Amino acid sequence: MIFCVVSEGGLAGAALPECDVAVFGFGGLGEVDFEKELKGDSEKFEEAAKLSRSAACGVVCACRTVTRGLCRKSVAVADRGKLLGISDMNHVLDGEEFKSGVGLGFYRVNGCKIGLCIENDLLFPDTFKALSLCGCNAIVAVLEELKDGIPPLLIRAYAYLYGVPVIMCAGKTAYFADVSGAIASSAQTASLFEINARNNYHIVTTRTRGIFSELKQDY
Repeated sequence: MIFCVVSEGGLAGAALPECDVAVFGFGGLGEVDFEKELKGDSEKFEEAAKLSRSAACGVVCACRTVTRGLCRKSVAVADRGKLLGISDMNHVLDGEEFKSGVGLGFYRVNGCKIGLCIENDLLFPDTFKALSLCGCNAIVAVLEELKDGIPPLLIRAYAYLYGVPVIMCAGKTAYFADVSGAIASSAQTASLFEINARNNYHIVTTRTRGIFSELKQDY
């Protein structure tokens, strides 16, 4: 499975190398007004769908969405000419101007189960743990900018602990973290990363006290 991370440039006229899934940063769609989209005054989501059809690959694109004055950080997902859905960042920190979303971003794109991590969600391990338990083959993380060196450390730890490779677009840099603990980065406009979808499990046993109930006869 080949992922292409496009860290600069928009969807319009994008020339993609051969890949299974193309990941665009926040510059891909920019800001999207839902009301204009519904009225037909804007066709940005349709651009993602068209690109997925013309390039014969899945498209995962970060953007800012606006609904009646409420702004969210979101990701649009398209595959083979169809818009599969839009997922929002779930965690808003310290009075940020954004509105939080709800639910996990989980999609089947080009035959691959992909989970989404948007901006602040990277700081919450339960996001990755839940997506791992859902059976994700890969997790795509998108950050509008890379403020420090913590995000690469986090995706490396999550990939290793939860057994799911992570592809991240952070500002103008692309990252890939493998389940083995290896990590790679690229500052190219378009970067290719190849993953091997694996579902390896361990049987983990622990000792605990309690959780005992007598057999009941009145069920």
